[in-house]
Parts: sequence; structure tokens; C-alpha cells
Amino acid sequence: MITHEVVPKYWDNNEIVASPIYGRVEGICIKSGERIYEWQPLIIIRKEQGSLEQILVGMSGLIDSLHVNIGDKVIPGEVLVSIKEDLFVTGSD
Repeated sequence: MITHEVVPKYWDNNEIVASPIYGRVEGICIKSGERIYEWQPLIIIRKEQGSLEQILVGMSGLIDSLHVNIGDKVIPGEVLVSIKEDLFVTGSD
């Protein structure tokens, strides 16, 4: 399995993780509201050529929302996940 480290973009107090490739969502390794940690797998995408690609980010935070479901087709730039970075998470989990 190939691993893609995606650099999130900042938008409306969230970090947005976008798909770097064309493919179909094969697996979702996280849930909305869940705390994630650096380099934790988020989404698994099967490329059109058949290989599996794991999407991860180098940050910790709280999953604000998932924008895809298993089976969804994705294109480069399509938003997969919104993350509230640890700097913006208040209170205890």
C-alpha cells in the first residue's frame, strides 16, 4: 500500500484534507468527532489502476467532519476530511 502525506489547507478554523489522486474511497479509518494523531491513516483510496493509497496528515486534532463515504469516487482537490487542529480544540475530550 502506498502512503500519501497530504498537507492540509486552512479554511474557516479547520484544516481541510483534500484528495491527491483519482480513485474510489475503499476505507475510512476515522469517525467524525474522533481525536487523531500525527501520521494516523485517515482514508484509503483505490486508484483507477487498482493500487491502494493511504491518506494521512502530519498533525493532531479532532475530526470535525467527513466529506466522503465508502464507495465514493474522488478527484484531486476534493475535500475528504475537515480537522480542527489541536491549537483550536478547547476543553477536555
